Amino acid sequence: MDVRPKKSLGQHFLNDQNIARKIAESIEGQPQMVLEIGPGMGVLTKFLKEKHDNLKVVEIDKESVGYLITNLLLPEEKIISGDFLQLDLSEHCPDNYCIIGNFPYNISSQIFFKILEERNHVTQTVCMIQKEVAERIAAPSGSKTYGILSVLLQAFFDIKYLFTVPEHVFVPPPKVKSAVIRLQRNSTNELDCDEELFFKIVKTAFNQRRKTLRNSLRSMFQPEKLSAEIFNERPERLNVADFVMLTKLCKA
Repeated sequence: MDVRPKKSLGQHFLNDQNIARKIAESIEGQPQMVLEIGPGMGVLTKFLKEKHDNLKVVEIDKESVGYLITNLLLPEEKIISGDFLQLDLSEHCPDNYCIIGNFPYNISSQIFFKILEERNHVTQTVCMIQKEVAERIAAPSGSKTYGILSVLLQAFFDIKYLFTVPEHVFVPPPKVKSAVIRLQRNSTNELDCDEELFFKIVKTAFNQRRKTLRNSLRSMFQPEKLSAEIFNERPERLNVADFVMLTKLCKA
């Protein structure tokens, strides 16, 4: 029986075979494992199955799980039933793996923060997200859209904006365009600073992005350090190396 999932959990399901194929083909090389987040009715899964024997999917919706088993003939052992954000991925994945998916708009930022937590294991991420978010993540320093995720992800991944996806290829159609980006793990094993403090400084600075760093970070630095010229800048002017330097200055 063809029982299609009724709930989207904030997700807009892709309904275009050519774009699904193009997304699947955006994975570079043959990763140790491919993990798809939120396969829904398996539009993308179908093409991933053809290319990757080591595919697993994470799906929270029980109706979607049933659909994948019945209609895509996806073995149950390939399906991780649960919430990706709550999973202990070490129980399901090898040391190195690739993540792919049409990320639900309403939790895409949370997914990226989870990927950051798993950055020493996630070698590559290919994802379709809201175009505005994709542009923000890929934005260079100095751009108005450059923000927290831009800095944190660019610290550990090389990011490439691949292509834009129009609204009409989804069910239901979203009110905004989407885009596909690829995050490739770079050679930075660890930052040359206190990483926890680095994350805190980046978030604090951008949470008051209209202020100069002197004002937004005042509580984190000793007064005599705030005279440095870099504190005249606003956060969007700083690249990853600049934030690393700030973090080291804070600890000095």
